[in-house]
Amino acid sequence: MNSHPLFRFSTITEYHRAAGLPKPAHPLISLVRMDDITLPLAEGSFSLIYDFYAISLKKVQNAKFKYGQQTCDFDEGVLFFMAPGQVFGVEMEKGVKHNRPEGWMILVHPDFLWNTPLAKIIKQYDFFNYSVFEALYLSDKEETMLEGIANSIEQEYHANIDRFSQNVIIAQLELLLIYSERFYQRQFITRKIASHELLTRLEDYLSGYFSSGALARQGMPSVTHIAEILNISPGYLSGLLKSLTGQNTQQHLHNKLIELAKEKLSTTSLSISEIAYELGFEHLQSFSKLFKTKTSLSPKEFRYSFN
Repeated sequence: MNSHPLFRFSTITEYHRAAGLPKPAHPLISLVRMDDITLPLAEGSFSLIYDFYAISLKKVQNAKFKYGQQTCDFDEGVLFFMAPGQVFGVEMEKGVKHNRPEGWMILVHPDFLWNTPLAKIIKQYDFFNYSVFEALYLSDKEETMLEGIANSIEQEYHANIDRFSQNVIIAQLELLLIYSERFYQRQFITRKIASHELLTRLEDYLSGYFSSGALARQGMPSVTHIAEILNISPGYLSGLLKSLTGQNTQQHLHNKLIELAKEKLSTTSLSISEIAYELGFEHLQSFSKLFKTKTSLSPKEFRYSFN
């Protein structure tokens, strides 16, 4: 999408102006109804970067959006989250009539969160990193629930500003994020095909890495490195593995390593020190400690049980 126009907005007011919307009631937060937008940013496909947070529920017929590495349809209720600086692309089908977009968008400048508890925890919500994998597909019930929260934010946003306004809106935002986290966990379970395809890619990568001798040369790959290879965030990977296997990424890697160690201990004549080296451990003690933690046996005791 590099040839498509790229629009960057440093303030919410700039975005309102470009979309043909009235000036926002508050410069640091806005709730936009998609059918109120009167000016298209561009004909055809384009990309956006915001220097503020955006939480959007959009529906547009005959359009797709590029959310990191994944292209999704706009046809159904899709919720996606953008942190400042992320790229979001829209791909409009050529020669097709496009209906007015439906849905809503909450824009929040980081300064609005300053000195609030949400400022400290918002980056802990992994779905703000999901731009590198997938958006959140909502059921009708979930969409209705989040619509209710958006309505409450909109009502407060348009009310007379007083000393309680910010706290009320922050509380509603937190509630929306908590529900979104719950719905993402549901998606991990219900979208099993995509989840298991990702798990298969993970297993294929680890198998290739282990069989290549890379463990001895470079050690165990980091969670961050594996996530980059799979084009997802580390938090998404751990969340997905947790829902499918009950283990986070680090635990999954350790278990894979122990299975490989068991194989070498039971089928080769390599010394325990040699096995530890082949598995990427600099110190025999570190290997022995991990092995005993996982199996309740020392490597020597495990090998002895096969002889």
